[in-house]
Amino acid sequence: MKLYILPLFLQVIGILVIIAEIFIPSLGLLTVIALTVFFYSLYLVFTTISTTAGMVIAGLDIVLVPVLIIFGMKILAKSSLTLKRELSKQDGVISQKEKFKAYINTKGKSVTDLRPAGMAEINSERVDVVTDGEYIDADTPIVVTGVSGNRIIVEKSE
Repeated sequence: MKLYILPLFLQVIGILVIIAEIFIPSLGLLTVIALTVFFYSLYLVFTTISTTAGMVIAGLDIVLVPVLIIFGMKILAKSSLTLKRELSKQDGVISQKEKFKAYINTKGKSVTDLRPAGMAEINSERVDVVTDGEYIDADTPIVVTGVSGNRIIVEKSE
């Protein structure tokens, strides 16, 4: 009966080290330690107990280790330790594209020469703008004609 204690203890230590690897960034050092502990435990089981017991423990390791890794990754994905995949309006985030769409048909003036890109002042805000290829001098009245992605497209205003 005492032959089982050390290998089982090493298996538990290996599992705990894998769990620690999920939460502690060690660049794989803890994984190497866990694998070493697992292999040493298997060596002890095969040499001191029996081949059948060794096969059972090896099978359990093959099943348990991936299950623990997947379980840990799911827990880690929901924890506050990781970044969210997507920011939403509920988080108070407004995309630039939505913000810029409010500028359509709004008048302003070019702050710099637009050749064809430059700075403009629209609604008392300085923003980067582009034209459809025409050059516009500084301090010229402009109007926003469209938004393409994160670009504000302007043209001369009459």
